[in-house]
Amino acid sequence: MSVLGLLPKQAPIKITLSGSDLDLVMKTGSELKAAVEMIPGADNVQLSVKEGTPEYKVIPDRDKMQRLGLTTAFVGINLRSAFTGNDDATLTENGTEYPIRIWLDDFDRKNFEDVQHLSIVNPMNSPIQVSQFAEVKQANSPSLLERLDRQPSVTITSESFGRPSGTLADDAISFLKSHPLPEGVKLTWGADIKTQNESFGALGSVLLISFILIYLIMIALYDSYVYPFVALFAIPMAAVGAFLALNLSLNHLTLFAQLGLIMLMGLVTKNAILIVDFTNQLKAQGKHYKEALIIAGKERMRPILMTTLAMAIGMLPIALAQGTASEWKNGLAWVIIGGLLSSMILTVYLVPMVYDVVDTIKLKIANYELKK
Repeated sequence: MSVLGLLPKQAPIKITLSGSDLDLVMKTGSELKAAVEMIPGADNVQLSVKEGTPEYKVIPDRDKMQRLGLTTAFVGINLRSAFTGNDDATLTENGTEYPIRIWLDDFDRKNFEDVQHLSIVNPMNSPIQVSQFAEVKQANSPSLLERLDRQPSVTITSESFGRPSGTLADDAISFLKSHPLPEGVKLTWGADIKTQNESFGALGSVLLISFILIYLIMIALYDSYVYPFVALFAIPMAAVGAFLALNLSLNHLTLFAQLGLIMLMGLVTKNAILIVDFTNQLKAQGKHYKEALIIAGKERMRPILMTTLAMAIGMLPIALAQGTASEWKNGLAWVIIGGLLSSMILTVYLVPMVYDVVDTIKLKIANYELKK
């Protein structure tokens, strides 16, 4: 069975170390593997490359080989034929072909001295022993030659047992911060963590784009750059409740939870729009902005409560689900419920305050221009 066959097929944690020095990469990989094994929840931690069986390495001296009329390719072919054998030749007898393998006798390929004393005939027909032009060393060959960006690499894989892979990766990152990698060794995340990082980055961009689009749409509706800004204060209030709900329900900020945050941006601005829009209508009728804000708060409290509670209660079945893969959807529901409730409570107080500050500043600016 190959080493790759022993690795988990879909291991959520995958860390690849690469560098120009194979020995340093292997040593760092072994140390990091031992550290990952100590993290609670890490299971079946393995290295993709393991120390192989002992072998003899023939390290030629190019200057000596050149003086003796030998080349690396010529020496390599002779060594391979002597110890591994050459089966290029065949014997045909009575129409039947028999394969022929040519190599040294078992007696002449048993130990270290046999490699050193092997004679190779150069193009001038002179027998030359390997020890005359090369150094023979004993070493261990790696079980697998793995490369990343043309550099030797080793991959640590781990399954996550009883914990999300993201929190397990956070523990590994904390270890790396306190125990930095040696210079020349590069770390690359793979599997679930790589996908999460890419997805979170893309969703972060989507959140920003959503914020800008909501603002631009409200500018077109209100024909003002200021009042849409007031309405957008509901979004930070929703984020407070969303993260609080995730924490209290012991859920994590997953991909689905981030999707819930994007949905929440459109839902919670509704409360602020109700107050701001009704206040603008009352001001258009001639009421002072402070009186208009008080009336708008009273008149719009009922629809805000009705719509927000209806949406929050509608998400409870998803939030409390216990079925297969329900943990994926629970976070999304709790984000929406927490964001809606906190927005309902805080927006009713915060948005009128911001509106009051904005109109006060506008009034002072208008008075200043009149005095000019």
